[in-house]
Order: sequence, then C-alpha cells, then structure tokens
Amino acid sequence: MGICLALGPSPVESQRWPALAAEWDQAAAADYLDGRQVWWRTWPNAARDHDTSCVSCHTTLPYALARSALRSPLGETGPTIPEADLLADVSKRVALWNEVDPYYPDQTVGLPKTSESRGTEAILNALILSSRDAREGQMASETRQAFENLWKLQFTRGEGAGGWAWLYFGLAPWESEGAAYFGAALAAVAVGVAPNDYATSTGIQEHVASLSAYLQRGLESRRTLDRVMLLWASSELLDLLTPDQDQSLISDVMRLQNRDGGWSLTSLGPWEGQDGFSPHPGSDGYATGLITFVLQKAGVSPDQENLSRALAWLVQNQDPIGGQWTATSLNRERDPTSDRGRFMADAATAFAVLALTQADSSKE
Repeated sequence: MGICLALGPSPVESQRWPALAAEWDQAAAADYLDGRQVWWRTWPNAARDHDTSCVSCHTTLPYALARSALRSPLGETGPTIPEADLLADVSKRVALWNEVDPYYPDQTVGLPKTSESRGTEAILNALILSSRDAREGQMASETRQAFENLWKLQFTRGEGAGGWAWLYFGLAPWESEGAAYFGAALAAVAVGVAPNDYATSTGIQEHVASLSAYLQRGLESRRTLDRVMLLWASSELLDLLTPDQDQSLISDVMRLQNRDGGWSLTSLGPWEGQDGFSPHPGSDGYATGLITFVLQKAGVSPDQENLSRALAWLVQNQDPIGGQWTATSLNRERDPTSDRGRFMADAATAFAVLALTQADSSKE
C-alpha cells in the first residue's frame, strides 16, 4: 500500500482521478473504517436482539455514508463484507420492526429510552437505506418500510412537532441536550437523497412540511453544529431554505475557520464538558471533515479559498500510519488508542473521506 503511493498513480489513473486523490491514503482510510466497523459489530456492548447490532452516530452511521465513496478510487466492484453485514442488520431490523427490541428499553434503562431509541433508530435506518438506494438509483421495498416506520413516529404537536424523540445520555455532540435537531436534519437528508422522487411524492408532503417547519424554527439561536446540519439538509431537500438563508449560513460557518484551514469542534457548540473537562480548542478532524463536506454539498467550489485551505488541512492531517483523522472527546479525557477513545476519530475519518472524495468528484 505505501509503495504504491510512493510511486504515484499510473498515467491512466492520473487522467481518471484529480491530483488531490494522490495526496492522501485512501486504502489506509478504508482499512481503518472497515476495521472499526468490524470491531463495533462484534463488540458485546453493541449487540442487540435477533443477532443485530445498534447503529451508532460515531462509528456505524458515518461508515455507512462514507465507505462507498472509496469504492471507485480503490477499484472495488461492490460493498465490502462489513458494509454488507451492516446493511443486512439494518434491513433485518426494519423488516422485524414490531418484533425487535428497542436499542435501550425502558424496562432496563428507564423512561423515556424506548421512545428515544425508536425515534433515533427510525431516522438512522431510513438514512442508511436511502443513501444506499441513491447510489443504486432505485428505492427498495425495505427503504419504503423504513420511511413508514419513520413517519409514524414523527411528533405532530407541541414544541417538538415535526421532529422525533432522540437518545439523550448527556454526551456531546450527538446524545446531548438539543441533539434531536441533529436527528431531524439527518431525516431531511434521508428524504432528500431517496430516489424515485420520493421527497415530492404526494403521500408524505404533510410530513415534509412539518419537518421543514421544525428545522426552520428558531434558526437564529441554533448552535453552529445545528446550522451546519441544516445546511446539509438544505442541499438535499429542495426549498428547505432560501438562497439568501443558505448563503448566510455558509458565511457564518466560514467565519469560524481557523488560520490553519481547519475548524475546531468547540466552535460547533457551546458544549459543557463533564467534571470540569475542557475540550481541545484546536482544529479537529470531525469538525473540519463535516464542514468541508457540507460546504461542498451547499455549492461551494473546492477551489474556493476557504475550501482549498480546508482540504489542504485534511490532506496534511491524516495519520500516516493508521490512515485515520483524529478528533477528541467533548465529554471527558479518553485514551485515543482505546476503542472508546476512537469513537470521535471514526466520525472524523468518515467525514474527511466524504469531503476529499466530494472534492475529487466535482473536478471530474
């Protein structure tokens, strides 16, 4: 793997893939992501009933979104075994929706974890399957079922109308106070990317309108992570925001860019660390990867100065040995070499891959 990179791509590869692809180690990133997904699926804490595993926001979901982006660069003809296993798990849980236990039942974890688990899983299942179908160009029956499960759980009244229950464990950024907004944005992405014009189908327009209203509510007071997620959702779900709103969000996010070209995870907050813990304030793989990917989805060219600097930061900050990008916990001090300590690196690596491959695809 390292020898091939040292020699550089062949003339044919150089014509097919822009220069940026030769500046980072795609094979090492793929190896890291595959290895982490295999570990997660076999980790006892991730095991669920019917021989399935839960979908995590830090390892599984980013893997499902990013791993397929490396297929063409690596000459792969289809999903890897870890990808296939993940998709099989999700499809099984969708098919057995009324039989499988929630990720965290009330009986063992306490109220309201069953409803939070169902809402969270419904969103993640729909996004994973619709993203797969978007690549294949046809909506599968299990994806339609996943969306049916999703809409049945959408809140119809109260402050949360248009959104869903979402897991809360006091862990930033994905299971903290207000993270239901993050989940709703993912639901909007799922609807927007689904093939066969699903987003404009007549049967779901009331649901989509309610979701859009939820995402637009209180926009000015939302933290930066929410605004980045809204920008991503807007890039997939048409008419979610006006062009002026999109541009305002883009400008706001760009103003937070660090001098080295990256973004800090702390700038996406505010976040409250546990027991006085202070998160690392410097540029971070997850924040930089996510924002660089989303800005491109929102129409910013990778040749634009801010994006060019951000992409350069990603290229320069891939671990030369492990292939991953690092990101630190917002909650407590963790050993970055431990399995739990790599959760943030899992998400960082996936979004770095999405950002870098998106840049290459836009230049083709």
